[in-house]
Amino acid sequence: MAPSSGSTLVGRTTADLTVVGGGYTGLWTALLAKAAQPQLDVVLLEADLCGWAASGRNGGFCAASLTHGLSNGIERFPDEIDTLERLGHENLDGIESAVDRWSIECDFERTGELSVATEPHQVAALEEAADQGRQHGHQLTLLDRGEIQAEVHSPTYLAGLWDQAGCALVNPARLAWGLRRACEEAGVRIYEHSPVDDLDSDGAGGHGGLTLTTSHGMVRTSTVALATNAYPSMVRRLRRYVVPVYDYVLMTEPLSPMQRAAIGWSRRQGIGGSGNQFLYYRLTADDRILFGGYDAIYHFRNGLRPSLEQRQSTFLTLAELFVETFPQLEDVSFTHSWSGAIDTCSRFCAFFDRSHDGRVVSAAGYTGLGVGASRFGAQVMLDLLSGEETELTRLQFVRTKPLPFPPEPFRYAGIELTRWSMARADARGGARNLWLRTLDRLGMGFDS
Repeated sequence: MAPSSGSTLVGRTTADLTVVGGGYTGLWTALLAKAAQPQLDVVLLEADLCGWAASGRNGGFCAASLTHGLSNGIERFPDEIDTLERLGHENLDGIESAVDRWSIECDFERTGELSVATEPHQVAALEEAADQGRQHGHQLTLLDRGEIQAEVHSPTYLAGLWDQAGCALVNPARLAWGLRRACEEAGVRIYEHSPVDDLDSDGAGGHGGLTLTTSHGMVRTSTVALATNAYPSMVRRLRRYVVPVYDYVLMTEPLSPMQRAAIGWSRRQGIGGSGNQFLYYRLTADDRILFGGYDAIYHFRNGLRPSLEQRQSTFLTLAELFVETFPQLEDVSFTHSWSGAIDTCSRFCAFFDRSHDGRVVSAAGYTGLGVGASRFGAQVMLDLLSGEETELTRLQFVRTKPLPFPPEPFRYAGIELTRWSMARADARGGARNLWLRTLDRLGMGFDS
């Protein structure tokens, strides 16, 4: 059951650390800060309800990867990839431990993830991914057509790659609610329905204070962690690095025992497609199928509004792809549909920033893998605020930023051209056109 709404900030207060944003990144930041320093006075400000945005609306794939997959990490951080892979698996272990420590009831299942090939060119790509992953210590099982169809009964599957240790599944909203409760029990003061209108600093050289102003209140604070992700950053220069992209999801009614038997899937892995326009799907605790992805929709000028959350053409496409994937379930009904805005950046994994003489830090750009990586991002922000050099702050992954997106209308045109080109590549055996090859050379290319 969803928690009751928290209080709104009214009047003035003070804090040692103020976290802006009540999604995963903000909740982990507040909780880890209190776990490390119980005496720290921590305030969290959320514009709506904690977990109401992407943190509560995603597919619940909690991946170990910090770099949006091994191949993207090797391409961008070749000298650090083994360290990043180790840190990513330690982070996933840390999430599992936290779920146990704070008794967070979020249906945590460490079942791993199946990547499936549905086109011939994707089979070769899975074989290459298997070789690459094994070179970096991944526990991978490559499945041929018969083996993958025995695992999950879909006539579309030609091959599969099972990453047994690199992904867990969670109920995303319950994880956010559990983190919120843990924060409150640790002494974090949470104010919901308290959007921040202004961030102001006075003094220089780290000696001044910071003031956060909301509609009805004000926080005077020593440090700030910004965790607004897809929503516009309080640090204006960071806004050019992030675009919000809407991702859409359908949920079926609970499957009957006969329907469950018809699809196999006894090991309950998360499943992801291998195309550029990829699907992801998983079983929930009550044996529904969550089925999403394929379309990723950007709206002109970073459009973010409730009217964009329902897109019937995409839901119809998802329903058709569901029946294609599981024709034995063609009579199953969908009971829910929703979407959420993903914070996408040009390197497809989180980036970080320090401003206001190091007293304000930011994390954003997770590009769909924030369920797991947000805890790591929170720890990075706390390390940056400490001012001390740590293993995390030494990483080029932390010290560098992605390429910024161009201004409008070039931003919208470029994203639409990229979407069209990726769909065309899927239809042409994976062949990348001149535009995608140019993005590859510029370090902005992505092959899911």
